[in-house]
Order: sequence, then C-alpha cells, then structure tokens
Amino acid sequence: MHTSIFEKALSAGPCTASAPCRVDMGGTLDIKTLYLPLACLSPCTFNMAIDLRTTVTLSAYRKNHVKISSRGFESVEFARHEAPFDHPLGLMAAIAAHFDAHGVHIDIDSASPPRSALGGSSAAAVALVAVLAKACGMANQFPPDRVVMTAHGIEEGVARIPCGLQDQLAAAYGGVNAWHWENPAVGSPCFRRQPVIPGDRLAAFDACFLVAYCGMPHESKNINTRWVDHFLRAEDRSLWHHIVECAINFIDALAVNDLEQAIHWMNTEVVARRRMTPDVLDDVGEQLVVHALESGCGARFTGAGGGGCVWAVGVPESISALREEWGRVLKTTGDARLLDTRIDRQGVLW
Repeated sequence: MHTSIFEKALSAGPCTASAPCRVDMGGTLDIKTLYLPLACLSPCTFNMAIDLRTTVTLSAYRKNHVKISSRGFESVEFARHEAPFDHPLGLMAAIAAHFDAHGVHIDIDSASPPRSALGGSSAAAVALVAVLAKACGMANQFPPDRVVMTAHGIEEGVARIPCGLQDQLAAAYGGVNAWHWENPAVGSPCFRRQPVIPGDRLAAFDACFLVAYCGMPHESKNINTRWVDHFLRAEDRSLWHHIVECAINFIDALAVNDLEQAIHWMNTEVVARRRMTPDVLDDVGEQLVVHALESGCGARFTGAGGGGCVWAVGVPESISALREEWGRVLKTTGDARLLDTRIDRQGVLW
C-alpha cells in the first residue's frame, strides 16, 4: 500500500502552523468582479491582523485516510481520493487533496468564535497550506504570496462563487495594511501591499480599537452574494463608487494618525453599506454601533456582517469608555462578548 510523504514526515511527531484573523473595511472590493471594472477609481481595502490565531496541527493517522477536526464543526474522515468538498470542512479537504495528503489527521484550533466574520476559515486555509508545504519539504517554495494564491484559488473553486483575497492576505502577512487591487502583468500578483501603521506606532494603536462578538454566527455568502449581484445589475453603482472613496480616505487618515477623519470615513462607509443591505447589522450589532457613535468612535461590522463581530476605532479614552458600554450590552446576550485582542505583527507562522 502506498505510503505518503506525510506519513514519513509525521512519524517523528506532529507538525503545526498558525495564522491570524483580521478586522477590515472596504471588503468586497477585493473581488475581481468589482475591482477590475472599478479600476479607474483605484479600489483598495483595509485590514488589520489580530492575534486571535488559528492553529493547524498535522499528525499521523490511519493509512490512506484523512481525518479533519475543528471546534464548532462535526469531524469528517474519508479515504484518499474520496474527500467531500461540499462538507462544512470541504475547503480543508480540498486543500489536503491538492497536496495529496493522506495518512494524516488535520486538527484545526481557532482562538476566534466559529463563523464570527473575522476571516477564520481563510486563516485556517492559509495555515493548512503552510503546514502541508512544510511537512512535505516544500516550505521554501511557498513564499507568502504563493500561500495566499493557493488558499484563495482552492477556496473560490470550492465555494463556487467569487471570493475576495483580503482574508488570506491578512493571515499570511499580518500587520495593518491597505491592499490595492490592480490588473496584474503576467506573472505578477493582483494586489499591492501598503503598510498603513508603521511598527513604531503599532503598540500605541492597540489602545485605539475594540472588537466584540455579537453572539450570532454569520453566513458571508448571503450578504456578499447580494452585493455582487446588485453590482452586476448596475444597482447601487454610485454607492460602490462612494465606498471606494471611503476606503481610500480611511486609509489615508490612519496613515497620518488622524483618528478623527478615520472615524468619519468608517462611519460614512457603514451608512452606505446599510443603504444597500439594512440587515448587515443584527440587533446586537445595531446597539454596539449606536453606543460607538455616542462615544465619538467609528464602528463597523467585520467581513460581510449579518452577525459575527463589530469593531470600533477611537482615541484611547473613548475606546476605554466604549469598552464599558459594550460590556453591558454583551453580557445580556448568550455567547456575545468582548474579544481580548491586539494587532498581530507576524502573519503565518510555520
């Protein structure tokens, strides 16, 4: 019976990799369906990696079989070449199949709540690509951009809908970045990275943001698909132009540490999103945003909203006061809670 390279590599013990989640602004513009037609506006998105890491551990398993486990999901086991790509863990199964990994147990442990709109599935995909490349002796052939494009390509194929790149980029590179979306030359990436907050300001900025889980898991395909469909039908086109403007101005403001303007453009972008999809904030998210505005902060849903998390930006004094207000709202709602997090500076680790 065929012995895989992974069985040999893992005979000495497990192998691990990890990648961070993110908060963001300007999402959906990282989908080529939007950024290529909007190229004349120079579309970009913003994200900040946060130290809620997803760790993927590979260990030896039954010959010719793969088992995948992840908190919040039912484990799945399958024989080589029989991976169910339509399973809730189908993305991970497809990545394993891409590397022809078998005789392995893939265990995914995320520090973020399941389906919290923090890019957790993409962080897991990036970590899994990295650890599989490491285990089969190909780590030096997988720089961050190749890890990103591999994870994204498989995710888009399995999802059968257009998918953005920003989650994988935050997971691979870490830090606080703007991602500029461009029509690439042959062999070049479609993104350009712009670090927004330099290293000597990162520690101070930890006191300028806050992240809360609203207690309700989200389903990103629902709202994101509606946004893309509306765009294709030329509905809300002027709002998309406005969202590009908001993202650019938010990034420019943060780059010069102008929190007042950053707050303005974050809140302005949320108004535009809510005009397109009023349900982008659930009831808890609505309360959190109201309190943020009253405290002089900016607040935005993460990812495509519709549940998951809300994050806020403000001066440290305002964020400290908002922490108390949000805490009072969240303690009455099931699993809702403030997330203890800081900026992740490293990206994928393997």
